[in-house]
Amino acid sequence: MNAKFAALIGSALIVGLVLPPAGAQTSTSAIHLAGGERLFQVHCASCHGNRGEGDRGPSLAEPQLIRAPTDGALHKIIANGIPGTEMPRFTLAPEESASIVVWVRQLGRLPVEQVPGNPARGEHLYATKGACAVCHFLRGEGGALGLDLTAIGRRRGAAYLRAALLEPHAQVPQIISAHPNNSRQVGNFLFVRVVSRSGETIAGVRVNEDTFSIQLRDMTGRIHSFFKSELSALHKDWGWSPMPAYGAVLSKEEVVDVVAFLTSLKGEP
Repeated sequence: MNAKFAALIGSALIVGLVLPPAGAQTSTSAIHLAGGERLFQVHCASCHGNRGEGDRGPSLAEPQLIRAPTDGALHKIIANGIPGTEMPRFTLAPEESASIVVWVRQLGRLPVEQVPGNPARGEHLYATKGACAVCHFLRGEGGALGLDLTAIGRRRGAAYLRAALLEPHAQVPQIISAHPNNSRQVGNFLFVRVVSRSGETIAGVRVNEDTFSIQLRDMTGRIHSFFKSELSALHKDWGWSPMPAYGAVLSKEEVVDVVAFLTSLKGEP
């Protein structure tokens, strides 16, 4: 037998012993939960929370994960990431990935995090004092300048949402990429200011950009498109958000209520 082919067969057999088939559940008897917890703290907790409660990444302490309903699907996400999101790919040994899967499934058996506050009052503040619909889209209504919040409670944890309300510049979302210099990806949120050769200044959120042109949405929601050769200046404000710091707009109790409302938004009708 060809030596290279034999090595490949051997590797496949080893992976087959460690990774479950699609739809199957990983056996906890073959993998130490302690190892999964340790790896989770190293690779995952900074985004998903120490107990999977969610932060910059979604909560993993859920009985059913929308993107990973099976262990096989969760293995693929760990290995490949989720393109167009902040979830990167991880180069881990098969047994390490399998340990993380086991630990994440254990997190799904924990009691659901109880978020303080009154969601009904938070919804009222969202629509009135907070004026959030001016920029944000929710359930088919609102502005397009900010993120669509229809399912924000699935994508972000309560701690992250509170921080985003109080320090929006520190929480500007950035897509993770396997490519170098990923912070400059077109998909990343970026506030730009352009000055035309005629002296007109327009500011807004970048919608698209290539080598020769750029499109942006201004604060009224209008789309503008420019050839870069038509501009006398193009300023890119990386890490800056037009969203106000709501600690100066809402009381502490009101911030708690708005966070409770936002975490309740799971995308259901």
